[in-house]
Amino acid sequence: MPSILIVDDEPSICKVLGEILEDEHYTVWTAEDALAGFDIIEQEDIRLVFLDVLLPKIGGIEALEKLRSKWPDLEVVMISGHATIDMAVRAVKLGAFDFLEKPLSFNKVLTVCRNAITVNKLRKENRDLKNSVSFGYEIIGNSQEIRHIRDIIRQVAPTDARVLITGENGTGKELVARAIHNNSTRADKPFVELNCAAIPDTLIESELFGHEKGAFTDALKMRKGRFEAADNGTLFFDEIGDMSLSAQAKVLRAIQEQRIERLGSEKSIEVNVRILAATNKDLEKECAEGRFRQDLFFRLNVIPLCMPPLRERHEDITLLLFHFLREFDMKDISFDDAALQLLHSYGWPGNIRELRNCAERITVMHRGGVIGKEEIAGFLQAKNFKPAPSFNNELFELSYSKAKDAFEKQYLAFQMAQHKGDLRRTAEMIGIHVTSLQSKLKKHGGKGGIGLKGLIR
Repeated sequence: MPSILIVDDEPSICKVLGEILEDEHYTVWTAEDALAGFDIIEQEDIRLVFLDVLLPKIGGIEALEKLRSKWPDLEVVMISGHATIDMAVRAVKLGAFDFLEKPLSFNKVLTVCRNAITVNKLRKENRDLKNSVSFGYEIIGNSQEIRHIRDIIRQVAPTDARVLITGENGTGKELVARAIHNNSTRADKPFVELNCAAIPDTLIESELFGHEKGAFTDALKMRKGRFEAADNGTLFFDEIGDMSLSAQAKVLRAIQEQRIERLGSEKSIEVNVRILAATNKDLEKECAEGRFRQDLFFRLNVIPLCMPPLRERHEDITLLLFHFLREFDMKDISFDDAALQLLHSYGWPGNIRELRNCAERITVMHRGGVIGKEEIAGFLQAKNFKPAPSFNNELFELSYSKAKDAFEKQYLAFQMAQHKGDLRRTAEMIGIHVTSLQSKLKKHGGKGGIGLKGLIR
């Protein structure tokens, strides 16, 4: 049976209440003040706390706040002989399951106890169920980059800190947002997503804040917005770099005040929402060029988290591929070494999304047997694809200067082929200026070059 803790400085209350609960086969612990109660919770699997309002050392309301903060899964029932309506309302707002007045009605105590234990059990089952079905939200990989991402998630998830997730399309930004929510104290509350690029500017305010019936022509009934829907949970702004400046101003105000107003209403509604945001744009550059509000950027960028592209974590490709194949129920499948080498040498411009599409293509099109290099090349469907160059021992027999030049030639040829000769895209992906790339291509494009000429457009 679940363990219950009674925190009350009146020994008679602890004794009588404890005997009643023990008769119902609960394991009962008692403490005369909140600090002693915290020590018991640290050591025992307590599911429910009966907490007196008037306590020595730390008052019951202050203790309730700490309990909800440090042990959010605990159910807490407040008890008091000097209760007021305001006190009861405040306790429930802070997360108390119920508020009972002394002298205690034992029937009421047992009813509240059973209900609280049931809610606690359902909450745990719900969380376990979410964890069991979170296959689609698992962050796969053993690369240093992904281990670092998981470390950050573990640190920030239990807090309410805002997180700005950046990275190219298809790198898993939404996956990280959901992982943060699922590992937070808000995991059993809503996760609400708004794709800022998909909502027209004329509708964004209604989507965010909702509207009253008759607020505009098509407002046939009252509708809650995303802020209200995410109350006590998490609101995820995907592609926030595409939000208009006017909408940004309204979002900034809502984040600052934690209050919103529906369209067509003058009533202010208080909301408690954790904000996560993602973008594939450089928001600092967008701020400098006047397309994104700097004050909103600073509000969002409390914890910056950059998702690495797949080409920078090649050691994760095989893990991800087999993960997706299992997801598509293709467990018994194998690849020869040349096929795996080809997969690792490909640049994956579509990142993890492209790899998942490739896995689904294999599931549908593969006719059996070991998958080889030629079949993988067909599944990749990448025009003009050239695998990454392999270096033989001759490279190591050159001087440092000549070896560096030889590597640079092959590296640039490979990257230009991967990006179909697009100078600007290639320069952006490898992190140099376009003029620098042009200069290097000119340097290596003469006699004895490696096919750079003709790739450039």
